[in-house]
Amino acid sequence: MSVHLFGIRHHGPGSARNVREYLEALRPDIVLVEGPPEADALLQWAADEAMKPPVALLCYRPDRPQQSIFYPFAEFSPEWQAITYARRHAIPVRFFDLPVAHMFGIEEEAQRRDEQTKTDPSTPEAEPDAIEAGGPAPQGTDVKVAEEARRDPIGWLAEAAGYADGEEWWEQMFEYRQEAGEVFEAIGEAMGALRSTLPQRADHREALREAHMRRAIRQAEKELYTTVAVICGAWHVPGLKEPVKAKDDNELLKGLPKVKVECTWIPWTYDRLSLRSGYGAGIGSPGWYGHLWQHPNDDGTRWMSRVAALFRGKGMDTSVAHVIEAVRLATALSSLRGLPRVGLAELEEATRSVLCGGEDLLMQLLHDELIVGHVIGEVPEVVPRPPLQVDIEKTQKTLRLPATADFKDYTLDLRKDTDLARSVFLHRLRLLGIGWGEQTATSGKGTFKEQWRLQWTPSFAVDVIEKGNWGNTVAEAANNFIRHEARKGGSVPSIARLLVNALPADLNEAVNELLPALNNAAAASTDVVQLMESLEPLVRVARYGNVRRTDAELVLRIVDTMVTRICIGLPNAVSGIADEAAQELLDQMRLVHEALALLQQASMDEAWIGALRSVLANSRSAPVLRGYAARLLYDRKELQGEELERRFRTEVSLAAGPDRSAAWLEGFLRGSGTLLLLDTDLWSLVDEWVATLDPSVFIQVLPLLRRTFSLFTRPERRQLGEKARSGNSGHRVANAPSTGLDPARAATGIPIVLRLLGIPLTDQTNPI
Repeated sequence: MSVHLFGIRHHGPGSARNVREYLEALRPDIVLVEGPPEADALLQWAADEAMKPPVALLCYRPDRPQQSIFYPFAEFSPEWQAITYARRHAIPVRFFDLPVAHMFGIEEEAQRRDEQTKTDPSTPEAEPDAIEAGGPAPQGTDVKVAEEARRDPIGWLAEAAGYADGEEWWEQMFEYRQEAGEVFEAIGEAMGALRSTLPQRADHREALREAHMRRAIRQAEKELYTTVAVICGAWHVPGLKEPVKAKDDNELLKGLPKVKVECTWIPWTYDRLSLRSGYGAGIGSPGWYGHLWQHPNDDGTRWMSRVAALFRGKGMDTSVAHVIEAVRLATALSSLRGLPRVGLAELEEATRSVLCGGEDLLMQLLHDELIVGHVIGEVPEVVPRPPLQVDIEKTQKTLRLPATADFKDYTLDLRKDTDLARSVFLHRLRLLGIGWGEQTATSGKGTFKEQWRLQWTPSFAVDVIEKGNWGNTVAEAANNFIRHEARKGGSVPSIARLLVNALPADLNEAVNELLPALNNAAAASTDVVQLMESLEPLVRVARYGNVRRTDAELVLRIVDTMVTRICIGLPNAVSGIADEAAQELLDQMRLVHEALALLQQASMDEAWIGALRSVLANSRSAPVLRGYAARLLYDRKELQGEELERRFRTEVSLAAGPDRSAAWLEGFLRGSGTLLLLDTDLWSLVDEWVATLDPSVFIQVLPLLRRTFSLFTRPERRQLGEKARSGNSGHRVANAPSTGLDPARAATGIPIVLRLLGIPLTDQTNPI
């Protein structure tokens, strides 16, 4: 039996092309690929016409879906080309890495050991990894260096070749190379030299992986295969060549912990292939690699044409001459650098200079749209998937909401059946924690429109599997999930939030359980703040429920009960509380006031006005809340004229004390400075109060006044300052009607008037 090892990097057009060409020449009778053996049954769909990379194998624990691992494949992944080669030629293809069931079992055992160590310090800890001397180590080499070499062997080889960047070296040596030659032999020798030169940390998991790989190769030999093609990471090639006895490998793999694992295919995206996705074997330019795979002989002209088309689509003036000049510049740069062909770095520099004029913003656009790209794969419908995922995909097609790698904005008109169904579907997914859609703000309250931004990411597949325990359809899962949360009980705000979220999701079963739960929680609650906090979202539901065709009367009855309890408990809640609590309660009073103004129910308005009058009349109420209650009554025209002036003079009198007066004034002026600009009487009252303050007292209350006026808008503050500077204070003189006559100025004009009349001016003449 002959075994041929192909050491590759996980994603790259050059490596993928080399693997395909070598396999075509070798004609093996079995192909072994680095990957999870549990997914062997899924390889039958790899060559399906409906399977369009990028895709990924998702391996997860059914009892703990969040413990999962992805194995991504692009069309330019060497493993994918090996798999599709085997499927096209009808030869066996297997994954031969250490099973994920053992990997998860080892992780679980390690976590259990760590927890025992924390609870019982006497538990012996695992022995630290030893250092194996693989040969004479360079001076200054330590454990950290050895670990870095194992994680990034390409970087070390690039440094030895005089390159500062390992990715650039690999691209020039392998991805851009047209003639492969003995490339895989060279990779194996380079990795062997690296592993034998640097000391290696005894990584138990890596040892297990390579032992299992060697055992899989021996198994192929036992099955009488004559030509075995092995596709694995370049780092493992020397390890698979080691003359290790089968007995030693079997002993190492004996008794490994194991858990149940399931696998499926899911769509993947170019964005998740990139380095910013956090995937360990990611690449920084999947869009560029996809272009190289489709156009291996491109000298930069096709790529630059795509760049020009992108810029033209964004309204940039980009001509054919720009494209020609940029390609010439990139070619010249590659020649000056002694490179065999134009690379991405040269094309980027040429684009920045010729097409972008040095603008970083355009380069960021190029990076996002072309260098990384927004490509998303497709998986055949026949691939086994969880029922909930099948229902989601079916609903997406029915509602014409495709899952895309790039974000897409939708404006939904809830008066239309299709848009209403879309809204219900998106709200249900959000309730389940599947954040495909993010709802953004729309203008106006209670609008019949919703704005959504949708962007699908592969990680949602794990969330779908996790929530599949609640039901096989989105409606069933959302109903069961909310009903479970309702039965757990909770505070009034938490139940109210569930109800507010369940109503737009059209979950009648859940709503029928939430309504009595909320009613019971509100009846048992003595916390007025919690009731006030929960009122505003419920009022919006009651006011605009008919837009969604929900029964708003059910919510309205609960709102009526909550308003009654709030109005009864508010006077006591505002008594004798600290300043911080008073500020929090003030915000809640504002929300309740706005909510009731939106609802427009006479009985509730009457009860609320009565509660505000009780707060205003209670001398133990926090001054800022008494002032705010007066302001709300003033806005409702329930406090004005002489009653307002009397109340104002009482609250800011010297007997009240400057601190309490300033706090009352802060509450009364909360919201808008326009009140002082338009109401001359109120301006006069405030001005007179400030004028009566001693300088020391004024300094004492100044911080409170500054806090009050800081809440006004900048134009309001400017107009108030101009009004004060103009002297238009509005001071009133008691019992003296204003004539508008200034005696001093009038006296200066008397001599001139007498002279004009021909009357001689004498010393006895009275000027007035």
